[in-house]
Amino acid sequence: MADSHPAFEEYCEAIFELEEDDLDVIQARIADRLHVSRPAVSEMVRRMAGEGLVTLDGGIHLTAAGARLAERVVRRHRLAERFLTDILGLSWAEAHTEAGRWEHVLSDPVEAAMNRLLGDPTTCPHGNPIPGSAYTTPDTVVLSCVAVGTSFVVTRIPEELEFTPGLLEFLEEAALLPGTRGEVTATSPEGVVTVCIDDRHIGIGSFASDRILVLAEADAEAVAV
Repeated sequence: MADSHPAFEEYCEAIFELEEDDLDVIQARIADRLHVSRPAVSEMVRRMAGEGLVTLDGGIHLTAAGARLAERVVRRHRLAERFLTDILGLSWAEAHTEAGRWEHVLSDPVEAAMNRLLGDPTTCPHGNPIPGSAYTTPDTVVLSCVAVGTSFVVTRIPEELEFTPGLLEFLEEAALLPGTRGEVTATSPEGVVTVCIDDRHIGIGSFASDRILVLAEADAEAVAV
């Protein structure tokens, strides 16, 4: 079947994740995400339209069939990340890379068994929702909007940050993980947000602080760490 082709899966997944992060889906962003040329994206998108996976009127959008394929791949990727970190003890970055392979080969029985073993998780290790789970969206803000002196709990590291070289390693080493409690201690005119986590002061650049999602103040108090 056309929709089981790994290339179609990769493209549907990329489009799904760009939309999930509220980014306009344009060929340049797909090319950057998948590390391919823009002409290659143009040709693949044209083929996907012919297979009924995307529409091209007013932008690149998944059809119902494309969305189903994307959700299946994203679900397996995020379950695999959870398994690789929680059960096998891999780092965030290692799990993200390895899950990119597993997402194309997991069978339905293995996916179901993995989900049972993990206790039907609702998010990947970075806090991104697993399609088909009982995930509910919390009332979050981006870290850069949290005022100095305000406490917060990290809830989500969006996919866009997962694809930024070295950033997953930095965030994991800094313990800026979903469920971690911290406090904003300073901001700079350049957009750097300094946070205190476990008595460590860490500077987060504007690219990351504008995207990391947190619960702030009273909302953070309701979250069990």
